[in-house]
Amino acid sequence: MALKELRAKIVEALVSALPVTAIVYILSLTPLFNFSGTELITFTIGAVLLVLGIGLFNLGADLAMTPMGTHVGSGLSRQKKLWLLLSVCFVLGMLITIAEPDLQVLAKQVSAVMNGTLLVYVVGIGVGAFLIVAILRIVFRRRLSNILTLCYMLLFALALLMAVNEKLDLLPMAFDSGGVTTGPITVPFIMALGVGISSILGDRKSKENSFGLVALCSVGPILAVLVLGIFSNGDLTYHVPDYAVSGDILGAFLHTMGHTAKEVALALGMIVVFFVICQAIFLKLPRKLLVRIAVGVAFTYVGLVLFLTGVNVGFMPIGYKLGNEMAKGHPVLLIGFGLVVGILVVLAEPAIHVLNKQVEEITGGLVTRRSMITGLCIGVGAAIALSMVRIVFDFSIVYYIVPGYFISLALALFVPPVYTAIAFDSGGVASGPMTSGFILPLAIGACIGAQGADKVLSDAFGVVALVAMAPLITIQLLGFRGIVAERINERKAMKRILDADDQQIINFM
Repeated sequence: MALKELRAKIVEALVSALPVTAIVYILSLTPLFNFSGTELITFTIGAVLLVLGIGLFNLGADLAMTPMGTHVGSGLSRQKKLWLLLSVCFVLGMLITIAEPDLQVLAKQVSAVMNGTLLVYVVGIGVGAFLIVAILRIVFRRRLSNILTLCYMLLFALALLMAVNEKLDLLPMAFDSGGVTTGPITVPFIMALGVGISSILGDRKSKENSFGLVALCSVGPILAVLVLGIFSNGDLTYHVPDYAVSGDILGAFLHTMGHTAKEVALALGMIVVFFVICQAIFLKLPRKLLVRIAVGVAFTYVGLVLFLTGVNVGFMPIGYKLGNEMAKGHPVLLIGFGLVVGILVVLAEPAIHVLNKQVEEITGGLVTRRSMITGLCIGVGAAIALSMVRIVFDFSIVYYIVPGYFISLALALFVPPVYTAIAFDSGGVASGPMTSGFILPLAIGACIGAQGADKVLSDAFGVVALVAMAPLITIQLLGFRGIVAERINERKAMKRILDADDQQIINFM
């Protein structure tokens, strides 16, 4: 049965990753790009690892990550001790975030202006604190949009303070941090944790309340980086990584795989140890279920190692080269390519498939996988295209962020709350490892080609933030469309009833 499920997941992953892979091969056949044989071989191996990784990860999420989160959430809620629930979730959020590999990368980028280790721990505390806020929202049944409005008003106030202190260049990286800390390990677990807690503590709106944890946990990192940026001293500099493809292909993959295996083991180990403690104290799950979860953890671990290795070694150099060469001679092509590749990259994000499945199940088909993936593809494609426009014309991300979040929060007043919760969770999920591993290098390459290395921090960074913001608008627009369609159908039904009554009166006369 497991082999059959794995085969289905790999086929699904192949379909998801094929478009991005195909477009790179097609571009390599044109005279616009000169890819070497080593680069194409490295990219091909990376693509194979990516497909295997997504397939194994998705199977592992079904077998382990989602059940673990659901059982922990419901088990803690049944203890009827709010202090225990909040304390455990704070520690859980902090530990998982500290171990998140993408956060370590972010810390290295800002080490010139702030203490990287301090940043990691402060961001971890921020995520833990906002996980508490998310749980209190479920317990006291508060509307998510109201809390998010207050949070983003605070963030924009801090951004204004940064502008006063002439540190506005840090703003794109601060908003990017909200996406990178909600990675492929934490998202399935945190979302399932919300499902478990809301199923016990929630009311008739428990489906709505089960979403929103990822959305609120994404606020903590932004807040942390903004605060550290305001109080930091020195000039913020960015050192462009070496994106060159190694001539020793096998050695490059083995080295990266070993390093990635340690990082994923640390991040995943935090969740496993936490789950084991909960199992020993109050869960007491049957052995058969524990064996299934253990197998799922193994699949998740291997899948993430393969996926991240494939992205880091095979996709990052190609993304950087594509962006750099397009920006030097074909800025219009760069913008169009950003739109297309944004649509395709969404399909290859591992956590997207977990989110879509949970959304369809929890909403009872109200929000289908097809409508979710369509909305995400369009939104993310537009976000990356707009990022390329910003790189070409060199202007601040403020012109996107402020109107974008204003529209998002305004839409929350007119759509069902469940759409708002799903939309803000989708923002954290959409900006996953494919975005930071392929799209961010693409933006960095484009920025260096168009504006120079000194503009990378202000112009290239922010693409992750825009990818995270796009679903906030598109998913809520789906909800708005649903409301309009429902009201039109109600009016048509009422008109048919009235017409039938009039006809009966005429026949009677």
